[in-house]
Amino acid sequence: MRAFQAELSKLFSLPGIWLAVVIGAVAPAVIAALDAIAEKEAIIAGVSTRLPEMGYSGLGLGVQGVIILGVLAVSSEYAAESSETGGGQQMTTSLTAVSSRLHFLLAKAGAVTVISILLSMVAILTTVSATHLILGEYTPAFEGSRLAGAVCYWTFTALLAFGMTLLTRNGIIPLAVLIINSSVVSFSVLLHKVTKLAFYLPDRAGFEMFMFTSGSAHTPGTGSLFESYLTPLTGGLVMFAWVAVIVIAAAIVFRRRDVAA
Repeated sequence: MRAFQAELSKLFSLPGIWLAVVIGAVAPAVIAALDAIAEKEAIIAGVSTRLPEMGYSGLGLGVQGVIILGVLAVSSEYAAESSETGGGQQMTTSLTAVSSRLHFLLAKAGAVTVISILLSMVAILTTVSATHLILGEYTPAFEGSRLAGAVCYWTFTALLAFGMTLLTRNGIIPLAVLIINSSVVSFSVLLHKVTKLAFYLPDRAGFEMFMFTSGSAHTPGTGSLFESYLTPLTGGLVMFAWVAVIVIAAAIVFRRRDVAA
């Protein structure tokens, strides 16, 4: 418990974490608001096709905050300390305080998980509010099960970033890959036009936990931005499996290698 509390304190002492919090709270709402404005115009024109997705698309595409959180949780440990403290890495200090590497990783992963859950709940609140503010009476009902799926998606994404950074021991590579994939161009969305195996990539499988709609589930070509292929439960299990494999592999590598980068 002390190690967990120490990791929480350490994370909140990082300036970059507060940037992650702001992005996580604002980005989904901005994306949802822009989406809702376009949809309201479509409703007025009588050509609305994506009303059930309103709000959820923001939660699916606005995960940059938890990506930054997962990356910084690890990359900050490899940053050099000030010359007054010897100029070494924070990781050396951390492992001196917590001798067990496994306990250290569990505490850090637990801190990332808790912050991700809280941040996703804030994002849901701002996103739902923004959607309702713009669509008014046209606002679709937000389902508890789908919102819970969004929380899982955000948490798994943060842990995926955590595991990738631990494996590479470099924050730039996972940050660039995950940010580009979630905001610029989704590799899984491109690949699914070539092979159905793309639906089993972590981000695409994770979408199934909350981006599905009862009218478009398992019905390609319905006009939905995210066509459903897996069930919400299957999608969640697939993404969880990806996260588990990457985090476990990273933990094994971390236990066997030297601390120094």
